[in-house]
Amino acid sequence: MAEETGTVIAAELKAPRAGAIAGILFSILLITSLVLIRLSVPDSPADPGTWLSHSAKSIGLALDLLPFAGIAFLWFMGVLRDRMGAHEDRFLATVFLGSGLLFLAITFASSAVTGGLMMAYEAMPGKLMDSGTYTFARALAYQLVNVYALRMAGVFMISTCTLAIRIGMFPRWMALLGYVLALFLLLSIGRFGWAPLVFPLWALVVSVYVLLANLRPKPAFKVET
Repeated sequence: MAEETGTVIAAELKAPRAGAIAGILFSILLITSLVLIRLSVPDSPADPGTWLSHSAKSIGLALDLLPFAGIAFLWFMGVLRDRMGAHEDRFLATVFLGSGLLFLAITFASSAVTGGLMMAYEAMPGKLMDSGTYTFARALAYQLVNVYALRMAGVFMISTCTLAIRIGMFPRWMALLGYVLALFLLLSIGRFGWAPLVFPLWALVVSVYVLLANLRPKPAFKVET
């Protein structure tokens, strides 16, 4: 009985650590990708498209990193939901899961549009810029990231912070900070070029805190048989 209880406790302690590591990996990969894109692509969707020839390598690297960031984010979500356990609220858990998956799907869709645009430019640069396809694809990718993905990220942050307060995964002040940043994402759509960095930075802060908190030695206790 004591051995089985100890195994369960060890598994519960490993869950937040695994989630924290996945969150840190997701944050680093997404931040790197977003910085590369932001430094290479103009903030306005009406740009003339010169970045297609000047920054193809950096954008290609950014797009290559995104799938791995998505895998880490799925792992992060899975471990967090497992951590909720019996404390899971069906309503909040549905919003948590739905917003996270939508954020990931929209981010992947935007990346696919950008990647397809780059491939089309390599195949027929002159025809692409003259056909109006570039303008449409560029505006589509911009809208997907700066309108829909950011809003889903804000909803994910709100649901996560609410659930975290209930199960005590991180301090209340950190959850309140998450609410403020989520509100910023919901209301500042398209107004700040670096706004997409808010979400992975928040995830990085939370993940580092959870990891450090779970690396601290736990108080010893006895288990009755």
